[in-house]
Amino acid sequence: MSLPIDPAAVKAGDIGEKRATLEMDHEEAVEHVREVFTENGFGIPVEFSVSDMLNEKVDAERDPYHVLGACNPSVADRALEATDNRLGALMPCNVVVWEESPGVQTVYHVSIMRIARLLGLDADCETMEEIIGETGELVEAAYDDLDSS
Repeated sequence: MSLPIDPAAVKAGDIGEKRATLEMDHEEAVEHVREVFTENGFGIPVEFSVSDMLNEKVDAERDPYHVLGACNPSVADRALEATDNRLGALMPCNVVVWEESPGVQTVYHVSIMRIARLLGLDADCETMEEIIGETGELVEAAYDDLDSS
């Protein structure tokens, strides 16, 4: 199967990749990320521990790994409109927290808006460009606050 884009050619900026390191325990980091993203205009309508699920279901012995499904409702509404509702398949905007080692957590995010554009889901390119800019600013502000808190 050939892919429509060359994954090796996709750069971190193309997908809005963001990464931060927090020196705290896992549960504290998850709570901190939840608070910071909420303070920066996101709700967290969905969250779950991937590691708990996999450790329970398939005895995976995974280190702590938590997904926070972040969403800014007004941006999400506009993004659905700009993509003829197709962006919903990628929602919410996930922020992942995983334990690198005890007391060291990685916070990771990619932009579903940028990924939607790469996949050609943006039916309204002008509106989508505005949305990408706005969500980028919101995520950037949240990551700035992760580092400063």
